[in-house]
Amino acid sequence: MTAAQPVSGQDRGLHVVPDTPPAPVASPAEVKIINLVQGTIGQDPRVIKAARGMSHFGEHSLGWLGIAAVGALVDKPRRREWAGVAVGAFGAHAASVVIKRVVRRKRPHDPSVQVNVSTPSKLSFPSSHATSTTAAAVLLGRLTGLPLPAVLVPPMLLSRVVLGVHYPSDVLAGSALGAASAAAVLAAEKRFAK
Repeated sequence: MTAAQPVSGQDRGLHVVPDTPPAPVASPAEVKIINLVQGTIGQDPRVIKAARGMSHFGEHSLGWLGIAAVGALVDKPRRREWAGVAVGAFGAHAASVVIKRVVRRKRPHDPSVQVNVSTPSKLSFPSSHATSTTAAAVLLGRLTGLPLPAVLVPPMLLSRVVLGVHYPSDVLAGSALGAASAAAVLAAEKRFAK
């Protein structure tokens, strides 16, 4: 009797998928920026509390969807524009989730970084909070005539770093994606208005 020989996947006609490439890691400079932010304003418990509140508001773009829904109910003549805010915020969020699953960059995990809030995923690039907030702020700013991107976006971006759940490049890329998403909604609104 002969011992059975191990059979590889290729011997059986199966295609063996190689391991996925390693996810990109942050530069030491990005960790130093997080440390700087957490070591200064991140030491104030009021800042942490506000950042956590912003985190909960922005989760899955739900706060922005709520504002858009109230606006659509109250401001019936501009219901389409309020719907555009919802579509822009949620569409930006969805785009960021797809990109996160492709890029697969892990959230900050350096021992020097303090994580101050829980997250639904371990993936960080791009920041979905930054993405949906930027899209919503641009669209709400256009709708209200207020400089909302300048008022709303920087605090949300900074809050994600204060909380230790994103690298600076995560929030900057998220903001750029959010601006692109808002531009797409505005372009679509112009096309449909004709």
